Amino acid sequence: MLKIAILDDYAKVALQSAEWSALQGKAEITVFDRHLSEDEAATVLLPFDILCTVRERMSLPRSLFQRLPNLKLVTIIGMSLPNLDMAAATDHGVIIAHSNFANPIYAGILNATPELTWGLMVAVVRHFSLEGRRMRAGGWQSTMGTILAGRTLGLLGLGRIGKRMAAYARAFEMPVIGWSQNLTDETAAAVGARRVEKDDLFRLADVLSIHVQLSDRTRGLVTARELALMKPEAYLINTSRGPIVVEADLIAALRAGRIAGAGIDVFDVEPPPADHPFRTMDNVTITPHLGYVTSETLRAFYTDTLEALVAFAEGAPIRVANPGALAHPKQRK
Repeated sequence: MLKIAILDDYAKVALQSAEWSALQGKAEITVFDRHLSEDEAATVLLPFDILCTVRERMSLPRSLFQRLPNLKLVTIIGMSLPNLDMAAATDHGVIIAHSNFANPIYAGILNATPELTWGLMVAVVRHFSLEGRRMRAGGWQSTMGTILAGRTLGLLGLGRIGKRMAAYARAFEMPVIGWSQNLTDETAAAVGARRVEKDDLFRLADVLSIHVQLSDRTRGLVTARELALMKPEAYLINTSRGPIVVEADLIAALRAGRIAGAGIDVFDVEPPPADHPFRTMDNVTITPHLGYVTSETLRAFYTDTLEALVAFAEGAPIRVANPGALAHPKQRK
Protein backbone atom coordinates (compact mmCIF):
# COMPACT_ATOMS: atom_id res chain seq x y z
CA MET A 1 0.00 0.00 0.00
CA LEU A 2 1.63 3.25 -1.17
CA LYS A 3 1.58 6.23 1.17
CA ILE A 4 0.82 9.41 -0.78
CA ALA A 5 1.04 12.99 0.53
CA ILE A 6 -0.76 15.77 -1.34
CA LEU A 7 1.03 18.98 -0.37
CA ASP A 8 -0.04 22.61 -0.01
CA ASP A 9 -3.73 22.13 -0.73
CA TYR A 10 -4.51 25.63 0.59
CA ALA A 11 -8.09 25.71 -0.70
CA LYS A 12 -8.81 22.15 0.45
CA VAL A 13 -10.02 21.10 -3.00
CA ALA A 14 -7.56 18.36 -4.03
CA LEU A 15 -9.80 15.43 -3.14
CA GLN A 16 -12.73 16.99 -5.03
CA SER A 17 -10.65 17.80 -8.12
CA ALA A 18 -9.97 14.29 -9.41
CA GLU A 19 -11.38 10.75 -9.20
CA TRP A 20 -9.04 9.49 -6.49
CA SER A 21 -11.10 6.29 -6.14
CA ALA A 22 -8.88 4.97 -8.95
CA LEU A 23 -6.26 4.39 -6.22
CA GLN A 24 -8.59 2.55 -3.87
CA GLY A 25 -6.83 -0.50 -2.44
CA LYS A 26 -3.50 0.69 -3.86
CA ALA A 27 -2.67 3.75 -1.77
CA GLU A 28 -3.37 5.71 1.38
CA ILE A 29 -3.74 9.44 0.73
CA THR A 30 -3.01 12.21 3.23
CA VAL A 31 -3.69 15.86 2.38
CA PHE A 32 -1.70 18.74 3.88
CA ASP A 33 -3.66 21.99 3.58
CA ARG A 34 -0.93 24.24 4.96
CA HIS A 35 2.64 24.97 3.99
CA LEU A 36 5.34 22.89 5.69
CA SER A 37 8.76 24.24 6.56
CA GLU A 38 11.69 22.02 5.59
CA ASP A 39 12.25 20.84 9.16
CA GLU A 40 8.57 20.06 9.63
CA ALA A 41 8.40 18.34 6.26
CA ALA A 42 11.39 16.16 7.13
CA THR A 43 9.46 14.85 10.12
CA VAL A 44 5.86 14.55 8.98
CA LEU A 45 6.66 13.35 5.45
CA LEU A 46 9.10 10.67 6.57
CA PRO A 47 6.66 7.73 6.14
CA PHE A 48 5.54 8.68 2.63
CA ASP A 49 6.50 7.01 -0.64
CA ILE A 50 5.07 9.73 -2.87
CA LEU A 51 4.72 13.52 -2.70
CA CYS A 52 2.28 15.37 -4.96
CA THR A 53 3.19 19.02 -5.47
CA VAL A 54 1.42 22.01 -7.00
CA ARG A 55 3.87 24.17 -8.92
CA GLU A 56 6.55 25.68 -6.61
CA ARG A 57 4.52 25.73 -3.40
CA MET A 58 6.92 23.21 -1.80
CA SER A 59 10.68 23.59 -2.02
CA LEU A 60 12.54 20.31 -2.51
CA PRO A 61 16.27 20.92 -1.97
CA ARG A 62 18.95 18.25 -1.59
CA SER A 63 18.83 18.63 2.18
CA LEU A 64 15.20 17.49 2.23
CA PHE A 65 15.74 14.53 -0.11
CA GLN A 66 18.49 13.40 2.26
CA ARG A 67 16.00 13.36 5.14
CA LEU A 68 13.25 11.40 3.33
CA PRO A 69 14.75 7.93 2.74
CA ASN A 70 11.37 6.31 1.98
CA LEU A 71 10.53 8.70 -0.84
CA LYS A 72 10.29 7.09 -4.28
CA LEU A 73 8.24 9.50 -6.41
CA VAL A 74 7.44 13.22 -6.64
CA THR A 75 4.82 14.48 -9.07
CA ILE A 76 5.24 17.99 -10.46
CA ILE A 77 3.30 20.30 -12.76
CA GLY A 78 5.68 21.24 -15.56
CA MET A 79 8.91 19.66 -16.82
CA SER A 80 10.94 20.94 -13.88
CA LEU A 81 10.72 23.33 -10.96
CA PRO A 82 13.27 26.01 -10.01
CA ASN A 83 13.01 25.04 -6.33
CA LEU A 84 13.42 21.30 -6.91
CA ASP A 85 16.95 19.85 -6.97
CA MET A 86 16.64 17.37 -9.84
CA ALA A 87 20.17 16.06 -9.42
CA ALA A 88 19.55 15.38 -5.73
CA ALA A 89 16.33 13.54 -6.56
CA THR A 90 18.23 11.33 -9.01
CA ASP A 91 21.03 10.68 -6.53
CA HIS A 92 18.48 9.55 -3.95
CA GLY A 93 16.52 7.39 -6.36
CA VAL A 94 13.44 9.60 -6.39
CA ILE A 95 11.57 9.66 -9.70
CA ILE A 96 10.22 13.05 -10.75
CA ALA A 97 7.04 12.55 -12.77
CA HIS A 98 6.25 15.61 -14.87
CA SER A 99 2.93 16.75 -16.31
CA ASN A 100 1.72 16.26 -19.87
CA PHE A 101 0.58 19.63 -21.20
CA ALA A 102 -0.46 17.93 -24.46
CA ASN A 103 -3.28 16.30 -22.51
CA PRO A 104 -6.67 17.77 -23.54
CA ILE A 105 -7.46 18.41 -19.86
CA TYR A 106 -5.20 21.46 -20.07
CA ALA A 107 -7.13 23.10 -22.92
CA GLY A 108 -8.27 26.58 -21.99
CA ILE A 109 -6.42 27.01 -18.71
CA LEU A 110 -3.88 29.39 -20.23
CA ASN A 111 -6.43 32.15 -19.67
CA ALA A 112 -6.13 31.87 -15.88
CA THR A 113 -3.00 33.95 -15.29
CA PRO A 114 -3.58 36.70 -17.89
CA GLU A 115 -7.14 37.20 -16.62
CA LEU A 116 -5.86 37.53 -13.05
CA THR A 117 -3.11 39.87 -14.25
CA TRP A 118 -5.57 42.17 -15.98
CA GLY A 119 -7.83 42.24 -12.95
CA LEU A 120 -4.88 43.05 -10.73
CA MET A 121 -3.83 45.82 -13.10
CA VAL A 122 -7.23 47.48 -12.93
CA ALA A 123 -7.28 47.04 -9.14
CA VAL A 124 -3.90 48.74 -8.81
CA VAL A 125 -4.54 51.78 -10.99
CA ARG A 126 -7.96 52.33 -9.36
CA HIS A 127 -6.71 51.68 -5.79
CA PHE A 128 -9.14 48.86 -5.00
CA SER A 129 -7.13 47.58 -2.04
CA LEU A 130 -6.75 50.92 -0.25
CA GLU A 131 -10.28 52.09 -0.96
CA GLY A 132 -11.71 48.73 0.07
CA ARG A 133 -9.93 48.89 3.42
CA ARG A 134 -11.19 52.45 3.96
CA MET A 135 -14.76 51.41 3.16
CA ARG A 136 -14.63 48.50 5.61
CA ALA A 137 -13.37 50.93 8.26
CA GLY A 138 -16.35 53.23 7.67
CA GLY A 139 -14.61 55.67 5.31
CA TRP A 140 -15.28 56.81 1.75
CA GLN A 141 -13.46 57.64 -1.49
CA SER A 142 -10.10 59.33 -1.02
CA THR A 143 -7.96 58.66 -4.13
CA MET A 144 -8.03 59.29 -7.87
CA GLY A 145 -7.56 56.45 -10.32
CA THR A 146 -6.02 56.26 -13.79
CA ILE A 147 -7.71 55.43 -17.11
CA LEU A 148 -5.87 52.65 -18.93
CA ALA A 149 -7.03 53.56 -22.45
CA GLY A 150 -4.23 55.34 -24.26
CA ARG A 151 -1.62 54.31 -21.66
CA THR A 152 1.33 52.21 -22.78
CA LEU A 153 1.47 48.61 -21.61
CA GLY A 154 5.01 47.27 -21.35
CA LEU A 155 5.34 43.49 -21.42
CA LEU A 156 8.51 41.95 -20.05
CA GLY A 157 8.10 38.73 -22.00
CA LEU A 158 5.86 37.91 -24.96
CA GLY A 159 5.41 34.19 -24.56
CA ARG A 160 2.09 32.37 -24.18
CA ILE A 161 0.84 34.62 -21.39
CA GLY A 162 2.40 37.80 -22.73
CA LYS A 163 0.70 37.29 -26.09
CA ARG A 164 -2.69 37.00 -24.40
CA MET A 165 -1.95 40.18 -22.46
CA ALA A 166 -1.25 41.94 -25.75
CA ALA A 167 -4.61 40.71 -27.08
CA TYR A 168 -6.46 42.01 -24.02
CA ALA A 169 -4.69 45.36 -24.41
CA ARG A 170 -6.39 45.91 -27.76
CA ALA A 171 -9.79 45.81 -26.05
CA PHE A 172 -8.55 48.43 -23.57
CA GLU A 173 -7.08 50.58 -26.36
CA MET A 174 -3.60 50.39 -24.90
CA PRO A 175 -0.54 50.46 -27.18
CA VAL A 176 1.83 47.60 -26.34
CA ILE A 177 5.62 47.47 -26.23
CA GLY A 178 7.65 44.40 -25.32
CA TRP A 179 11.10 43.08 -24.58
CA SER A 180 12.75 39.81 -23.63
CA GLN A 181 16.16 38.34 -24.35
CA ASN A 182 15.04 36.49 -27.49
CA LEU A 183 12.13 38.63 -28.67
CA THR A 184 12.27 39.68 -32.33
CA ASP A 185 10.57 42.58 -34.09
CA GLU A 186 8.53 40.09 -36.14
CA THR A 187 7.27 38.14 -33.11
CA ALA A 188 6.21 41.32 -31.37
CA ALA A 189 4.51 42.74 -34.46
CA ALA A 190 2.56 39.50 -34.97
CA VAL A 191 0.64 40.18 -31.73
CA GLY A 192 0.26 43.91 -32.27
CA ALA A 193 3.19 44.95 -30.10
CA ARG A 194 6.36 46.90 -30.77
CA ARG A 195 9.70 45.49 -29.69
CA VAL A 196 11.90 47.94 -27.80
CA GLU A 197 15.18 47.67 -25.94
CA LYS A 198 15.05 46.71 -22.27
CA ASP A 199 15.78 50.19 -20.91
CA ASP A 200 13.17 51.73 -23.19
CA LEU A 201 10.60 49.22 -21.97
CA PHE A 202 10.98 50.59 -18.45
CA ARG A 203 11.20 54.22 -19.56
CA LEU A 204 8.11 54.17 -21.80
CA ALA A 205 5.69 51.86 -20.00
CA ASP A 206 2.84 53.34 -17.99
CA VAL A 207 2.10 49.84 -16.73
CA LEU A 208 4.87 47.23 -16.83
CA SER A 209 3.73 43.62 -16.53
CA ILE A 210 6.15 40.72 -16.08
CA HIS A 211 5.66 37.50 -18.06
CA VAL A 212 8.98 35.67 -18.25
CA GLN A 213 9.76 32.33 -16.66
CA LEU A 214 12.03 32.20 -13.62
CA SER A 215 15.45 30.89 -14.62
CA ASP A 216 19.09 31.64 -13.92
CA ARG A 217 19.06 34.42 -16.49
CA THR A 218 15.81 36.03 -15.31
CA ARG A 219 16.40 35.82 -11.56
CA GLY A 220 17.02 39.41 -10.42
CA LEU A 221 16.25 40.72 -13.90
CA VAL A 222 14.50 43.80 -12.46
CA THR A 223 16.67 45.76 -10.05
CA ALA A 224 16.86 49.26 -8.63
CA ARG A 225 18.46 50.35 -11.90
CA GLU A 226 15.45 49.32 -14.02
CA LEU A 227 12.95 50.68 -11.50
CA ALA A 228 14.75 54.03 -11.57
CA LEU A 229 14.07 54.24 -15.30
CA MET A 230 10.31 54.06 -14.80
CA LYS A 231 8.02 57.07 -14.73
CA PRO A 232 6.99 58.17 -11.23
CA GLU A 233 3.36 57.70 -12.28
CA ALA A 234 3.98 54.17 -13.65
CA TYR A 235 2.89 50.85 -12.14
CA LEU A 236 4.57 47.45 -12.00
CA ILE A 237 2.61 44.17 -12.09
CA ASN A 238 4.19 40.81 -11.27
CA THR A 239 2.17 37.63 -11.65
CA SER A 240 5.12 35.58 -12.91
CA ARG A 241 7.57 34.73 -10.11
CA GLY A 242 8.78 36.83 -7.20
CA PRO A 243 12.58 36.48 -7.60
CA ILE A 244 12.48 37.98 -11.11
CA VAL A 245 12.29 41.33 -9.29
CA VAL A 246 14.76 42.18 -6.53
CA GLU A 247 12.15 42.51 -3.82
CA ALA A 248 14.12 44.86 -1.58
CA ASP A 249 14.69 47.22 -4.52
CA LEU A 250 10.99 47.27 -5.35
CA ILE A 251 10.04 47.97 -1.74
CA ALA A 252 12.51 50.86 -1.63
CA ALA A 253 11.18 52.32 -4.89
CA LEU A 254 7.58 52.12 -3.68
CA ARG A 255 8.37 53.65 -0.32
CA ALA A 256 10.24 56.51 -1.96
CA GLY A 257 7.44 57.14 -4.48
CA ARG A 258 9.76 56.50 -7.41
CA ILE A 259 6.90 54.55 -9.00
CA ALA A 260 3.20 54.98 -8.32
CA GLY A 261 2.38 51.47 -7.21
CA ALA A 262 2.55 47.75 -7.78
CA GLY A 263 0.32 44.72 -8.11
CA ILE A 264 2.01 41.63 -6.71
CA ASP A 265 0.76 38.05 -6.90
CA VAL A 266 4.13 36.33 -6.32
CA PHE A 267 6.81 36.64 -3.65
CA ASP A 268 10.38 35.60 -2.88
CA VAL A 269 9.11 33.41 -0.05
CA GLU A 270 5.61 31.96 -0.27
CA PRO A 271 3.66 32.45 1.85
CA PRO A 272 5.44 35.71 2.77
CA PRO A 273 5.97 36.38 6.49
CA ALA A 274 3.19 38.10 8.40
CA ASP A 275 5.29 41.26 8.78
CA HIS A 276 6.20 41.54 5.09
CA PRO A 277 6.14 45.22 3.99
CA PHE A 278 3.82 44.52 1.04
CA ARG A 279 1.06 43.59 3.49
CA THR A 280 0.76 47.15 4.80
CA MET A 281 1.83 49.42 1.92
CA ASP A 282 -1.01 51.61 0.59
CA ASN A 283 0.40 51.72 -2.95
CA VAL A 284 0.61 47.93 -3.27
CA THR A 285 -2.19 45.52 -4.12
CA ILE A 286 -1.34 41.93 -3.22
CA THR A 287 -2.91 38.56 -3.93
CA PRO A 288 -1.72 35.14 -2.65
CA HIS A 289 -0.32 33.64 -5.89
CA LEU A 290 -3.74 33.28 -7.49
CA GLY A 291 -2.52 33.44 -11.09
CA TYR A 292 -3.16 29.81 -11.95
CA VAL A 293 -5.54 29.04 -9.08
CA THR A 294 -8.92 28.36 -10.64
CA SER A 295 -11.21 25.36 -10.32
CA GLU A 296 -10.49 24.44 -13.94
CA THR A 297 -6.72 24.63 -13.53
CA LEU A 298 -6.55 22.66 -10.30
CA ARG A 299 -8.86 20.03 -11.75
CA ALA A 300 -6.45 19.63 -14.66
CA PHE A 301 -3.41 19.55 -12.35
CA TYR A 302 -4.81 16.89 -10.02
CA THR A 303 -6.28 14.78 -12.83
CA ASP A 304 -2.88 14.70 -14.53
CA THR A 305 -1.21 13.90 -11.21
CA LEU A 306 -3.64 11.06 -10.58
CA GLU A 307 -2.90 9.51 -13.97
CA ALA A 308 0.79 9.37 -13.06
CA LEU A 309 0.05 7.89 -9.64
CA VAL A 310 -2.15 5.13 -11.03
CA ALA A 311 0.50 4.24 -13.61
CA PHE A 312 3.20 4.11 -10.93
CA ALA A 313 1.04 1.97 -8.63
CA GLU A 314 0.37 -0.48 -11.47
CA GLY A 315 3.99 -0.60 -12.66
CA ALA A 316 3.14 1.05 -15.96
CA PRO A 317 5.37 3.62 -17.72
CA ILE A 318 5.13 7.21 -16.49
CA ARG A 319 6.55 10.52 -17.72
CA VAL A 320 9.93 10.82 -15.98
CA ALA A 321 11.92 14.05 -15.83
CA ASN A 322 15.03 12.33 -14.42
CA PRO A 323 15.42 8.89 -16.07
CA GLY A 324 18.60 8.26 -14.08
CA ALA A 325 16.52 7.67 -10.97
CA LEU A 326 15.00 4.56 -12.55
CA ALA A 327 18.31 2.72 -12.18
CA HIS A 328 18.60 3.42 -8.45
CA PRO A 329 18.34 0.36 -6.16
CA LYS A 330 15.41 2.00 -4.36
CA GLN A 331 13.31 1.68 -7.52
CA ARG A 332 14.02 -2.06 -7.84
CA LYS A 333 12.60 -2.95 -4.44
